[in-house]
Amino acid sequence: MANVNLASVVLRTALRAKIGTRQSHDMVAQKIGKREVVGHGWNGLPVYADRVDYPMPAIRFKENSRDVLALREKEKGDWKKMSVQEKKALYRASFCQTFAEMKHPTGEWKACLGAALIAASMSLIGMMLLKAFVYEPIPETFDEEHQKAQLKRMLDLNINPIHGVSSKWDYDNNKWK
Repeated sequence: MANVNLASVVLRTALRAKIGTRQSHDMVAQKIGKREVVGHGWNGLPVYADRVDYPMPAIRFKENSRDVLALREKEKGDWKKMSVQEKKALYRASFCQTFAEMKHPTGEWKACLGAALIAASMSLIGMMLLKAFVYEPIPETFDEEHQKAQLKRMLDLNINPIHGVSSKWDYDNNKWK
C-alpha cells in the first residue's frame, strides 16, 4: 500500500543523527529528484505514497515539466476556462492514483486462497504417504468380532461395576438395562 521502504526510513534517520541535517537533506534531494515538496507527509519525510488514510503525500508524483508548469500557471486563474483534460493532467502530475483506483480490488484474495489450498492438499498428500509407507496397519483387534469378544470378557469379569460398562448390564436377564 505504501511505497516506502522501512529500512530506508531507518537509514535516513540514522544518517541525520550521524552526518548532520544538511548532508541528509542532500541525500533526500537526490532520491526525490526535482519533484516539488508540498507538505509534511504521513511520516515527516518527503516520500510519495498513495494512501487512503493519508491522502496528501509530501511530494508530487511527477517532476515539473514545461507542460505541467504552464498548467500550474493556468490553474491560478479561472478553473472554468480549463478543459477536463487539463484538469486531469494536473491531477496526474500530483497524484499517481485516484481514490477509486486505490480502493479497487487487486485480486490478492485469489493468491491467498490458492496458497491455502496448495498447503491443504500437500498436507493431505503427506498424510496419505505416511499412512501408506510409514504407519503399520491397524491391529486385528479393531474389527467388530474382536470388540464384541472384548466387551463379553469385560462383562464376564464384572469390570467397573459401579460406573462402567458392567453397571449397565443386567446379569440376571443377560441384556442391557
